Amino acid sequence: MALLALVSSLLWGTADYLGGVLTRRRPALLVVAGVQVVGFALAGTAVAVHGDSAWGAYLLWGVAAGVSIAIALSAFYQALAVGTMAVVAPVAATGVAVPVVVSWAQGDRPTVLAVAGMALAATGVLLASGLDVRRGESNRSALLLAAVAALGFGSVLVFVDRATSGDGSSTLAVLATMRGTGAVLIGAAMVVRRTPRTLGRVDVPVIVVAGICDVGAIGLYALAAEGDADLAVVAVLASLYPVVTALLARQLLAERLNRGQVAGVAAALAGVVLIAASGAAG
Repeated sequence: MALLALVSSLLWGTADYLGGVLTRRRPALLVVAGVQVVGFALAGTAVAVHGDSAWGAYLLWGVAAGVSIAIALSAFYQALAVGTMAVVAPVAATGVAVPVVVSWAQGDRPTVLAVAGMALAATGVLLASGLDVRRGESNRSALLLAAVAALGFGSVLVFVDRATSGDGSSTLAVLATMRGTGAVLIGAAMVVRRTPRTLGRVDVPVIVVAGICDVGAIGLYALAAEGDADLAVVAVLASLYPVVTALLARQLLAERLNRGQVAGVAAALAGVVLIAASGAAG
């Protein structure tokens, strides 16, 4: 199960890197639309092959998740395009705090791990913000977009949990609904904003691979969390995906961070890991 969670993290980090690279030469909405369509095609095929007919009212949560993922991915990919990937990815990953906060609002007592994780994550974001003097304005914009993405990704976690916890619910049906909703919304946004829909020959394979990695990561995470798995371990290992994105950006894009950013990224990532562990343990 630990291996599945690690592979899930690897796939998520790779999908984020590929999407970020592509948005540096193509509109973010176009890239997000492509990833969503690939995800919907794969999830829809899985539903058809599995013979899943469990479509019910709980899928309204899947629609809500689709709206959130459309907003989150659009903001996230734009942030990756204009900012430093090694900073943007950990900030966006702090969205794991949203379901923890929701559980507190519903009466659950905050755990030491969760409080410590949020404090570390907040400190990391503050350290990482405004420290790149060469890309000051774009970096601040990227961090704002990453914060929007974090809220969106966190909301997706809440909505998917609601959708898959009802009687007769289906994870595959929820996933297909979420991806389908996201694809429709992004497509509508592209029409309204008259977004160019031109892709180069090398762009399509990148989008397909990013979409496959994204859906594969979700599937492997679900498998890793099944049965008697230690959810705290699974959640922590899967939450390491920003490390993959940062390493790929460093090796392939030659991104470099100053000392303040390194400290901020490390603190944010440590906070994400603690929050994920507290949520799974709870």
